[in-house]
Amino acid sequence: MSKILFTNARLIDPEAGTDSAGWLQVVDGRIAASGSGAPERTEAEVVDCGGKCLGPGIVDIGVKVCEPGERHKESYKSAGLAAAAGGVTTIVTRPDTSPVIDTPETLEFVTRRAQADTPVNVLPMAALTKGREGREMTEIGFLLDAGAVAFTDCDHVVANTKVFSRALTYARSCGALVIGHPQEPGLSSGAAATSGKFATLRGLPTVSPMAERMGLDRDIALLEMTGARYHADQITTARALPALERAKRNGLDITAGTSIHHLTLNELDVADYRTFFKVKPPLRSEDDRLAVVDAVRTGQIDIISSMHTPQDEESKRLPFEEAASGAVALETLLPASLRLYHAEQLDLPTLFRAMALNPANRLGLDCGRLSIGAPADLVLFDPDVPFVLDRFTLKSKSQNTPFDGQRMQGRVLATYVAGRNVFRRS
Repeated sequence: MSKILFTNARLIDPEAGTDSAGWLQVVDGRIAASGSGAPERTEAEVVDCGGKCLGPGIVDIGVKVCEPGERHKESYKSAGLAAAAGGVTTIVTRPDTSPVIDTPETLEFVTRRAQADTPVNVLPMAALTKGREGREMTEIGFLLDAGAVAFTDCDHVVANTKVFSRALTYARSCGALVIGHPQEPGLSSGAAATSGKFATLRGLPTVSPMAERMGLDRDIALLEMTGARYHADQITTARALPALERAKRNGLDITAGTSIHHLTLNELDVADYRTFFKVKPPLRSEDDRLAVVDAVRTGQIDIISSMHTPQDEESKRLPFEEAASGAVALETLLPASLRLYHAEQLDLPTLFRAMALNPANRLGLDCGRLSIGAPADLVLFDPDVPFVLDRFTLKSKSQNTPFDGQRMQGRVLATYVAGRNVFRRS
């Protein structure tokens, strides 16, 4: 029987909504007890947290690992190391690989790779349609049996409403979760920036924020028709929030997420055509950013994700319009989110509700919390320590981060998966 006692900790409990001093005991990989004051004497390995924060490990939905097909961008080994260094104890991987993860055989291959190479928990998603082409749905039942936790075509919107409605109906019959990308595909095709004066002055092809609203409205209408379980991967505009609120109020089984980049950056950060700031959907206005932050605070937006998307130098060192979209964020998710904490926009229990508890609940997992009996997936971090981010120190194979050279505040000190230490900062 293995025992660990975390003492002198600042416990961040998203389930109770508390941030308080205390201790936590782990027995055989699960949380056995916690409390305030001095813990009872026990024969256990003692970890003195030094007054630093101890919270549940982050559950990150929407991580791209480039196996199979593009291991030079990111492998399961490098992604696992990056996740552990970032306090992410569960990564939920996307199927937009080469080839696409759309068959049980491909899914089983990546599952074996993940189990062999990754120190954190890995839960794979599968494609909703074959080849992510939006024409024919995948074998959802067989993929569920093979271990898929959700179904998504990622940023390839299923434009054919008949195909999408059939897929939603079949997913509902299996109890499967469908993750959509709210975007009107015609309007957003080829866009590199959000429409407005700033993008126009730079001559960039743009998309209106209404494209997100239109895409979400369509998906909500199909949810009313099919009764499926649905999660919107990224809500990034104020225009989309009233529709989301109405859908929740009407009792639809819908949740929504947003990315850490849309919470902490805005369209002005593109500035001198810096392609590390090119993400999908494109960065929005400051008004949109503040509206999305407030939606996370109130719980209207449920989940914060990294949307970790590795791109090599050749894909990014191109004119802005031609450069690939995406940024790595497994290691920067927590430090970047702490910007919102230090700006007094979100408190720590709210942040961990969105990064750990809510994604775990949406996927039916028992992690993401500090309750008795939960897995001891934990992150120990100092929210106040300052540092300047050097992208070349990141553990990801690709270092396309928009935070390179920026002053950050807050670092992960140690990460535990089922009570096993998988990362410790030296």
